[in-house]
Amino acid sequence: MRRVAPAIALYLLAPFVAEFLLGDFPITMILLILPLSTMYGGGALFIRELARRTGRGWPTILLLALAFGVVEEGLLTQSLYNPDYVGAHLLDEGFVPALGIAVPWTLFVLAIHVIWSIGAPISLVEEAAGDRRDQPWLRGPGFAASIAVFAAGCVAIFSFSYADGQFMASAAQLAAAALVAVALVVAAFAVPRRVRPATGAVPGPRAVFAAAIGAGLVLFGAELLPTWVGVAVVAVDLAVLGWLVRRWSARDSWGAWHRFALAAAALLTYAWHAFFQLPVQGGQATVNLVTHIVFALVALGVIGYAARRVHRTARFPAGQPRPAAIP
Repeated sequence: MRRVAPAIALYLLAPFVAEFLLGDFPITMILLILPLSTMYGGGALFIRELARRTGRGWPTILLLALAFGVVEEGLLTQSLYNPDYVGAHLLDEGFVPALGIAVPWTLFVLAIHVIWSIGAPISLVEEAAGDRRDQPWLRGPGFAASIAVFAAGCVAIFSFSYADGQFMASAAQLAAAALVAVALVVAAFAVPRRVRPATGAVPGPRAVFAAAIGAGLVLFGAELLPTWVGVAVVAVDLAVLGWLVRRWSARDSWGAWHRFALAAAALLTYAWHAFFQLPVQGGQATVNLVTHIVFALVALGVIGYAARRVHRTARFPAGQPRPAAIP
């Protein structure tokens, strides 16, 4: 059990972050984490294991995460094309008829899938895994099972979404989403496996944490701006954060605490944002408030546990013996 513990943790953390910490469902609907885990947990685990088994790193993981977002929102729920998805009217602002999508929603939902649905859960669990951070956690049968579970989750999400709204995108729209997803997968395995780190200093973990928190504030605050101003702000925000992280992480002084800072900031961003979001289904004002408080405390607990694991790994690196337990 200890060998597969990180895989189980990722399988459960991904749906919790993606749907519950975000604020989509109240605590009274927590059992939904079980069916949702097939899509989010199975997807995150499959992406992570595929990347690590092929000796690849975060560029591959993030591109696969983007492909995941395109598959979910373009092919399964089809929220990129559905003008009345869950009654939210997501295409009312910034709709581009030639593309058949609303740019603000497309940019936003794909960003949150890359960062929160897949990226942050993988990063946090990997840091908690210590010496096994970049090693596969599953053997062959386990990896095959993750693929099967993810596939079943995709079928379930599509079935539920179609039954709820009876919406089906056009063949051209579905083909476009499929082609984009395939292109992203190809790109994910076209990037170099490993790049030799460059020398140079990077900001401390606290500064990285502050930068990530600030980027989250801009991302979620941009919805208060006029439509196309908000689109420009979000695009610049994501581009700057991506450029900074890419630049910093390519240096040899980038380490576990920096990676932890990014993941922790992501979870805390979702935690505060949930207090300003109405759930997609269920929940009254009091229930919602209790939900957000409880889920924020759970996120803090996960972050605290990961921090202890990072601290222990930093004190006793791989190959260095741990102190003997006191009888």
